[in-house]
Amino acid sequence: MEKVVKINKKHKKHTKENLQQLSKEELIEKIIQIEAHNIQLKNIIQKLNADTDDNKGDEKSTKRRNFDFSKCTKRHILLRFFYLGWNYSGYAAQEDTNSTIEYYIFKALTRVCLIESRESSNYHRCGRTDKGVSSFYQVISIDIRSKFPIEQQFCEEGIKNELDYCQMLNRVLPEVIRCVSWAPITVPNYSARFDCYLRTYRYFFPRGNLNINAMRTAAKYLVGTHDFRNLCKMDVGNGVVTFIRRIQEADIVLSQKDQSNPEYDVFYFEFIGRAYLWHQVRCIVGVLLLIGQGNEEPSVIKDLLNVEGNPCKPQYSLAHDVPLNLYDCKFNSRSSFSYDSNSYKEEEQNENCEDESNKEVQLHDWVYNEESLGRVISDLQSQWTLSTTKTSMMREMLNSLNEIYVEKFPNSSKIDNNANVLLQGVKSKDYQKLMSRKKCESLENRIEHFSKKRRIQVNDNCTEDKQINP
Repeated sequence: MEKVVKINKKHKKHTKENLQQLSKEELIEKIIQIEAHNIQLKNIIQKLNADTDDNKGDEKSTKRRNFDFSKCTKRHILLRFFYLGWNYSGYAAQEDTNSTIEYYIFKALTRVCLIESRESSNYHRCGRTDKGVSSFYQVISIDIRSKFPIEQQFCEEGIKNELDYCQMLNRVLPEVIRCVSWAPITVPNYSARFDCYLRTYRYFFPRGNLNINAMRTAAKYLVGTHDFRNLCKMDVGNGVVTFIRRIQEADIVLSQKDQSNPEYDVFYFEFIGRAYLWHQVRCIVGVLLLIGQGNEEPSVIKDLLNVEGNPCKPQYSLAHDVPLNLYDCKFNSRSSFSYDSNSYKEEEQNENCEDESNKEVQLHDWVYNEESLGRVISDLQSQWTLSTTKTSMMREMLNSLNEIYVEKFPNSSKIDNNANVLLQGVKSKDYQKLMSRKKCESLENRIEHFSKKRRIQVNDNCTEDKQINP
């Protein structure tokens, strides 16, 4: 028998006649629904008003100060920040969310009237960390307000008694984002992005049941210049078609030793290079964890780096974002900016590079303020105390439950999920070797795909992309 379906259209507005036809129970149900909907709408309006009031507060504060940037001098500096990015959507500002580190940094810079706008600030960032990733050494270059005229900015007084940039910013930044120090620059073209010649990432993880020696052996295969297309996420749609990068150092290092149980020792994977590809570090750590678990041999790294023999990336899971940290950055003592070509040099820079077009030393020592740095340390200690307390409580619970488990189920296998949680994705019951898994599309196929869609246009003389996020 054919079923007839009728769609009940909802009335936009109830009339008095419609309501009179409803029973008492139906009216009660209707009132409950309306009240629940009103509460939901009130919560939404309250949240929107809070954001609006916050923005209005910033506007009123700016109007009240009536700051005239045309009457003040500027100086070009580096600013160093650390941030815990676990609850943020990455470093770089995004159109669809304000939950980024960069959003709050610029909000703070404008609120304390150190810059007029991002567009006019000559801004560059050292690294672009992804969602959930933290940094101990994020650096930006920027033109910022100074209380000294240009001719006095590089004398002892002009550096020692300059505005306390860090303290001004930290007063209005979220507690997990802190400005640590600043460094004066003698010319306006020095870039935190292009003049950084080494970036160090660290990925922290517990020992668990991992074979650390096997992971160390595999990490050594990464050192040198390689094509990392099988150890990153190919971002061909945004024009990245070259995946050759040079890694100077890669190793597994003991960070914290647990005296009672070596399974709780904390290590970190250290990765030092100049430029990085999208998800490069997390892809590498994902494979290293498989090696540490004994599922893969260390030589699988060599297989993945052999793009001629293995042009297509096998499907595997990324390592978790939380343990990743942009830990350190090294900068050129002279800018890589070429005054002759009015652009940044393409060749790799080093700390002792000699540039005939620019002999002037530009990078000064980092400037620290005792009171400001002390407050930063105190703030971080407070967060460490709370986090360590939580960790200690969970550790006590684990010890107690493990004792019960061993006593009640002496023949059961040991539970070890310390490293498994760091591998994202669904874990299959029967492990399949990496090189026998289903493969992703080749680089050539991806280029052809986006070319047909007119997303990219590839020339034969394309140069290496400067992408640096992990």
